[in-house]
Amino acid sequence: MTGKMLVFLGSERVSGPPRPARLGERVSAACMTRLAGKDVDAALIDPVDIDLPHPFKPHFAYSKGKAPEAMERLAEEIESADGYVMVSPEYNHMMSPALSDLLNHFGSSLFSYKPSAIVTYSAGQWGGTRAAVGMRTFLSELGCLPVSAMIHVPHAQDVFAEDGGYLDGVDGERWDGYLDRTFDQLCWWAKAAAHARHEDGARPGAFIINPSERDAPKS
Repeated sequence: MTGKMLVFLGSERVSGPPRPARLGERVSAACMTRLAGKDVDAALIDPVDIDLPHPFKPHFAYSKGKAPEAMERLAEEIESADGYVMVSPEYNHMMSPALSDLLNHFGSSLFSYKPSAIVTYSAGQWGGTRAAVGMRTFLSELGCLPVSAMIHVPHAQDVFAEDGGYLDGVDGERWDGYLDRTFDQLCWWAKAAAHARHEDGARPGAFIINPSERDAPKS
């Protein structure tokens, strides 16, 4: 069995237009169902359910044990997970601001040395592919490198029902194969990374707070 995966839903929109509202819920539910079919323990992270501090203050800016309870719980979940599925619509050719805001509240040390999978969607024809390009850089910098295969779902409202199942007339077997290509890569890398992390515990340090940790040597 693959270790725990977190599926991040990158949308806070609870009403339309466009309609149907919260199209990402359908895509996330489909991901959860497919992962469950692979005996993967997956949990959904929905930003609507998480009360983050505003004005912005990241988890690592608090003294140990002083962060808000919801933030502390999520930090623990992120740290204990073996991989991540990032589900996002496209906003101005970029990933969802709801998703980037949520992830930016947590330091790379919680995500590092684990894989991620990029899943984008749209109500139109492009499936969020332009957002996915930027997500590769974002997630790599966060420390959870994305696997090479990605999932893009154009016209998602015509593919998935509200519960994440396939609508009538959709070739579910073909879609399963498409999702599996990404999730199989994710699971393979998650197992490999978990083995490496737990084998001896030694790994290069992750960037945490001080930007000087990334500086080149001074001449």
